[in-house]
Amino acid sequence: MSNQDRFDELRRRHAEALRPSSEERVRRQHKAGKKTARERLELLLDAGSFMEVDKFVVHQSHDFDMAEQRFPGDGVVTGAGRIHDRPVFVFAQDFTVFGGSLSETHARKICKIMDLAMKTGAPIIGLNDSGGARIQEGVVALAGYAEVFLRNTLASGVVPQISAIMGPCAGGAVYSPALTDFIFMVKNTSYMFVTGPDVIRAVTHETVSADDLGGATTHSTTSGVAHFSADSEEECLALIREMMTFLPQNNLEDPPRRPTKDPVDRRDENLQTIVPDQPNKPYNMLDIIRTVLDDHYFFEVQAGFAANLIIGLGRLGGRPVGIVANQPMHLAGCLDISASLKGARFVRFCDCFNIPLVTFEDVPGFLPGTTQEFGGIIKHGAKLLYAYCEATVPKLTVITRKAYGGAYCVMSSKHIRGDANFAYPTAEIAVMGPEGAVNILYRREMEQAPVPEAFKEQKAREYREMLATPYVAAERGYIDEVIEPRDTRARLCAALELLRTKRDTNPAKKHGNLPL
Repeated sequence: MSNQDRFDELRRRHAEALRPSSEERVRRQHKAGKKTARERLELLLDAGSFMEVDKFVVHQSHDFDMAEQRFPGDGVVTGAGRIHDRPVFVFAQDFTVFGGSLSETHARKICKIMDLAMKTGAPIIGLNDSGGARIQEGVVALAGYAEVFLRNTLASGVVPQISAIMGPCAGGAVYSPALTDFIFMVKNTSYMFVTGPDVIRAVTHETVSADDLGGATTHSTTSGVAHFSADSEEECLALIREMMTFLPQNNLEDPPRRPTKDPVDRRDENLQTIVPDQPNKPYNMLDIIRTVLDDHYFFEVQAGFAANLIIGLGRLGGRPVGIVANQPMHLAGCLDISASLKGARFVRFCDCFNIPLVTFEDVPGFLPGTTQEFGGIIKHGAKLLYAYCEATVPKLTVITRKAYGGAYCVMSSKHIRGDANFAYPTAEIAVMGPEGAVNILYRREMEQAPVPEAFKEQKAREYREMLATPYVAAERGYIDEVIEPRDTRARLCAALELLRTKRDTNPAKKHGNLPL
């Protein structure tokens, strides 16, 4: 064979690998509102940056006539590319080949690029669209999943890991995305569940559709499994590209700074009136967050789940920060099980990847009720506390109004290594609210004789003036400064710059025992 023949053979193999397994399967994919694996990678990565790995790999199975059905790539496209000119490693499952099912070689391809990502310190992005383990291969397919799970775990906190669910993701397949940092889903075309509708109907006699059981809306609002729910694949992939602008390449780097023309000392008079005069009147904490951040831009995460706590990413003076904030518009800003889990996970992510934390606090306490207590609010609330205590990144806190009881301690207080703690003059910092305090402090008088409502109001006012103010905490150094709301951005930017070289460590240990 001449060299030219060899070159021709190479070109033929390349063309075969790029050619769809079946034009009909591609048509079905498009008809279902889904793109092919390669089309998705074109949207996700910078133009012309994709470098494919293992293009010619085929499965090694011979049972069930599989030897006659071999397609280059074996149902997953793997490789590296760039997003905003920074390297990332990617895999995209190809539903047109064996339904994207995972075989031994399919898993080996994914593991290879995960290993490369760890060695080079670059993020991993997985585009999932798979019918699950390849039944024809039996236990070796299951072993392949376990190999992927192991790498997800080892990579956790070392490089960012992002999963996009672009189609079915069921059974054991769900655990790899669950181990990654963020999950993106697409409405109407993607779903995740451990056991599907048919199994549920057979075992529990419940009837539920795949979308209601594990669709994007369900997981972004009810279960909290998904962090983002997009209306289309294009939007989903654009959201991933946007998120990457906030993240470092790995745990040894700082997040990328972005120049801004928004002055770091900008004052905003609108902040003076956002917090109402009446302590029980709600307001939208997002109005404060957006006003303070660079260019009023806030990239919210898990917006549809546990709305009483806000989390997301923004910038101060060009530097990415993670935002955690109570939302008085929902459950009065109380912390509950869902909010605690949502916040703890995000705080730990930011700490892993050197993203400073900014906390906006208006919390009357933990949500009362038997549902919360029976559901384990004690241990779940402790997760958020643990995450804040463990975090060594710069931690800045602004108390806008209420900071009561244990919830005050949890929300990045000075006592759990908060670095810069500010309060508005409207802040109320105390063991509990004035009304509850009066009922306890004057219980004996109330039991002996009916007490006029005016008496309760007077005592509540006295309690608020005496204890539920920011100045008692400021006098003890628990609050570094009581500031006017309009100065929030300037104070936070200055504190962040001051803390730029902060170094803190936790005691040497294998790992802590998070209250799971």
